[in-house]
Amino acid sequence: MERDQIASSNIRSIGYDIATQTLEVEFLNGRVYQYYGVPRNLFDQIMGASSKGQFLHQYIKNAYPYSRVG
Repeated sequence: MERDQIASSNIRSIGYDIATQTLEVEFLNGRVYQYYGVPRNLFDQIMGASSKGQFLHQYIKNAYPYSRVG
């Protein structure tokens, strides 16, 4: 999945697959997680959030199933 580099104190890049509603997050420590069933509007919101890490923690992390993929 293609990810966009972002400016964050914890996240290196974020990508999204519309067809599968999969959000992919690469953290600065090199770990990559995929969150499943994330609606497109949440992807748009995290990309526009002033704190992407805080948005991820508040709205996605405990609300959607995920797995570590890297």
